[in-house]
Amino acid sequence: MEWRHRVARLALMAASLYIVVEGEDPGFDIYVNGHALARNEDALERLAERLKVSSLLDFFSADENSMALLLEQGAGDPEWANHLPEPQWFEAGTGLATICALIEFLQQSPVALGSETTGVLLELREYERVLRKTAEHGLRWHLAVSWK
Repeated sequence: MEWRHRVARLALMAASLYIVVEGEDPGFDIYVNGHALARNEDALERLAERLKVSSLLDFFSADENSMALLLEQGAGDPEWANHLPEPQWFEAGTGLATICALIEFLQQSPVALGSETTGVLLELREYERVLRKTAEHGLRWHLAVSWK
């Protein structure tokens, strides 16, 4: 997928993967850090494949807000930003399957990502908290990228 390669390359630019919940205000805190997840996205993608779950970037959806920030920082091409598809939304349960599989593996293999394992686990637990609330409220979600 073309977006996957662009997002993966942008992870090197102090990116953060964050959760967007459908609607104006879901009624709960959706803040997640996402910096360690962005830094380790390639390794997490390989791990997800090994665990036979979707990768984190399978839940990525480009939206106007995240692309506007990218262009503002001079890191994107205005031409492809003008042709964004409609945002895709995912059921919280599908994301939880990935998050929980990654958490379980990393808890059992705490050196799998070297010194990054602890930070990745903390962020995965943040994602789990938000996605459980998203499921409780019957809402959908997707990942976006911030380049701060």
